[in-house]
Amino acid sequence: MANHKSAIKRARQTVKRSARNVARQSSLRTTLKKFHAAVEAGQQEEVDKLLVVAISEYDRASQKGTCHPNKAARAKSSLTRAARKQAPAESAS
Repeated sequence: MANHKSAIKRARQTVKRSARNVARQSSLRTTLKKFHAAVEAGQQEEVDKLLVVAISEYDRASQKGTCHPNKAARAKSSLTRAARKQAPAESAS
C-alpha cells in the first residue's frame, strides 16, 4: 500500500490509465475481428470502412502509449495488404 501522498496519487492515476488502456485495446480487438470477418465474407465495402477505422484506432493507441508505434505500423501495413488482396483487380488498359 502506498504511504506517501504522491504515491497514493500515482496509484490512483495508474488505475485510471490502466482502465483506459484496457478499453482502448478491447475496442481495437473488436474492430480487428469485424475487419477479418468482413475479409473472410468478401464484403469489400465493409472491409474498406473497417480498414479506415482500424488504422485510426491503431494510430490513437500508439499515440496514447497503449501499443508501440512500430507494432501499429506493422499492423496497419498488414491490414492494408489484406484489404488490397481482397479488392477486385483493376483492369489494366
